[in-house]
Amino acid sequence: MALESIDRHNQEILRNADAWQKKPALRAIYKTFHQAIARHLAPLPLPVVELGSGVADIQRVIPGCIRTDIFPNPWIDRVENAYALSFASGSLSNLVLFDVFHHLRYPGTALQEFDRVLAPGGRVIVFEPCVSLLGLLVYGALHPEPLALNQSIQWHAPPGWDPSKIDYYAAQGNASRLFLKPGRQALHGFRVVTTQRYAAIAYVASGGYSKPQLSPTAWLPLMTAIDRLCDYLPQLFATRLLVVLEKAT
Repeated sequence: MALESIDRHNQEILRNADAWQKKPALRAIYKTFHQAIARHLAPLPLPVVELGSGVADIQRVIPGCIRTDIFPNPWIDRVENAYALSFASGSLSNLVLFDVFHHLRYPGTALQEFDRVLAPGGRVIVFEPCVSLLGLLVYGALHPEPLALNQSIQWHAPPGWDPSKIDYYAAQGNASRLFLKPGRQALHGFRVVTTQRYAAIAYVASGGYSKPQLSPTAWLPLMTAIDRLCDYLPQLFATRLLVVLEKAT
């Protein structure tokens, strides 16, 4: 990976770690996100792995989940590359990708690797930005990473591509484009179990990792109630998308 990409990643991780410690509302909201993910785990007696774990502690909700990232950090269990995982074939029950899918320049190539390491009936659980009317504002105007809605998605890596040469890539709209529109891409033996959209306005109001918190932590129950109402109008308000893919048995 290029030095520029490494520096960008490390700087972002340090900023995120600081926000994680300073924002109890952010930690509470992530817990509800992780609980939504946990409800969709395949009940197989094999390890669960999170790719690109960052600083959010999924182990609070999914004990024993193996936390990984492309660089070592004290809270990471092991270093992994999504395109070249070190796990044995058929050895995992679930792969969790929280805000990772939109960083996959070649999602089809990654899915082939996920298919290799998952046992039959294993699942890939993706949690991503969602493109709605509000999502366009939040991720288009207020977020530094591009939505890339008009850019083509290169499904497979070119011949001879070296997974160790990954560089920084972001296209926040990719999951919405691939999983919420008809005629979705062939998924290499995976089937879509469910797609769920969440308003997650409480998360937006928390400022996430990079923005100031807009509502007091004490308002979190109120913001959660607002979210439940806005969930009924996902085309307008959804800012988060959960996608569950299951490997053929």
